[in-house]
Amino acid sequence: MNFSPLMLGAVVLLGLAACDTAKQATESSASTTDTAAATMANTAATLEKNGIRLTPFTNSPRFPEAQLALKSPPAGSVVPSGTVAFDYDLSNFQLTKMTGGAHAGHLANSQKGQHIHNIVDNQPYSAHYETEFTKPVADGQHVVLSFLSRSYHESLKHRSAYDLRVITVGKAAPGTPAFDLKAPHLFYSRPKDVYTGADKEKVMLDFYLVNTTLEPGGTQVRATINGAEFMLDQWAPYMMEGLPMGENTVKLELVDASGNLIPGPYNSVTRTFSLQP
Repeated sequence: MNFSPLMLGAVVLLGLAACDTAKQATESSASTTDTAAATMANTAATLEKNGIRLTPFTNSPRFPEAQLALKSPPAGSVVPSGTVAFDYDLSNFQLTKMTGGAHAGHLANSQKGQHIHNIVDNQPYSAHYETEFTKPVADGQHVVLSFLSRSYHESLKHRSAYDLRVITVGKAAPGTPAFDLKAPHLFYSRPKDVYTGADKEKVMLDFYLVNTTLEPGGTQVRATINGAEFMLDQWAPYMMEGLPMGENTVKLELVDASGNLIPGPYNSVTRTFSLQP
């Protein structure tokens, strides 16, 4: 049978349309499958006890090239008593910028944007929006952890995003034990202070690990929240839901495969925070 050029063109167009429809159907099916799989994964990852739900999340905006290094005080240095001047080198990360992303709208945000968390001796952090600042520090030997933070206080967890060192302010007390910079350490970050309004519906739990990783059947973080115990086997921020109004308590412990506390000055820490109307 002979076809005119017009008829051949129509056949080709019909064939292309059919292929495109099939492709769209396949992509739609794949998208639905991916969404369902992601939902199932999130559901499986959620831990729940006594009405409290913990869900890890890893889909925040990433800054893999971000780098932070403390220039001053130098590691191991002795600085005069009183206010300590901190000075950082920073690259590939913008302080004071709002992070954005999926969690920016429902987590407590700093209205000043992205910042540096400066933690001395695992005490509550101070947030800083410039690379140079001063901070009062008591006399003695101190462990200083600094890391980059998204505007909603989630830490950047890759190696070049943090700095850990020991400094001495004034004179260290006699017999002060040396801090082992190469040992496994756990530092507390969030939650902190008071949460009100929409911020209290989903509260982020975030901590910092140095020289260790978490895995099922291995090293884990035991999080005890208002008496309910959760075993965390991945280093990620966790969304906490179902918390009661008023004061809440979080205890974090870095433990080995047998559930024993791993030695370290900060590997067991307890903090309180509050939810208010």
